[in-house]
Amino acid sequence: MAEAGADVALVSRNTPAETAAKVQATGRRALVLEADLSDRAQTQGLIDRVIAEWGIVDILVNNAGTIRRAPVLEFSQEDWDTVIEVNQNAVFLLSQAAARAMVSRGRGGKIINIASLLSFQGGIRVASYTAAKGAVAGLTRIFANELAPHDIQVNAIAPGYIETANTAALRADPKRSGEILTRIPVGRWGRPEDLQGAIVFLASAASRYVTGSVLVVDGGWMAR
Repeated sequence: MAEAGADVALVSRNTPAETAAKVQATGRRALVLEADLSDRAQTQGLIDRVIAEWGIVDILVNNAGTIRRAPVLEFSQEDWDTVIEVNQNAVFLLSQAAARAMVSRGRGGKIINIASLLSFQGGIRVASYTAAKGAVAGLTRIFANELAPHDIQVNAIAPGYIETANTAALRADPKRSGEILTRIPVGRWGRPEDLQGAIVFLASAASRYVTGSVLVVDGGWMAR
């Protein structure tokens, strides 16, 4: 986003010093806001904090996510609640707050959610994650429907299997990792930079007539 010309407000439980430095190295501004999105009290007011600093929010990327794994018969209420709060409720609350600011300003905007292949599939041992990512796809569509008259486009990206902390356990399991790789036509796990083009497209004027879509970036997994 910074390489494409955006100033970037970064929200994280811990200070994202490395990311902030990369943003600033492009000549853009980085605003660091520490918040734990599993705590609703910390989620509320984040958009206002950005506007207080910069006076504007043009683009929101709902990228925060967490995951818990257990069989459905053993899944704990705590693990359910934590994932739903971060992956679903925070998406709604931040989108609502950003949309209100965009509508009030009257110059349109972009909201980009991070969905998942589990927005389409059930998965195994990740009940709350699957539920939340299904909800993200639905929220993307209803926000797109209601905000279209305000020139606000709302879309989502559904990444395939990407090399992140969330997939470390899968990649460390030779059997499971092998099963995943055999279904990916390009033959490798995705990298975070594989999502750059999709993010910039959906954040730019190039996608002015695209809204309510879930763009799959998965190396061909869903085609298989």
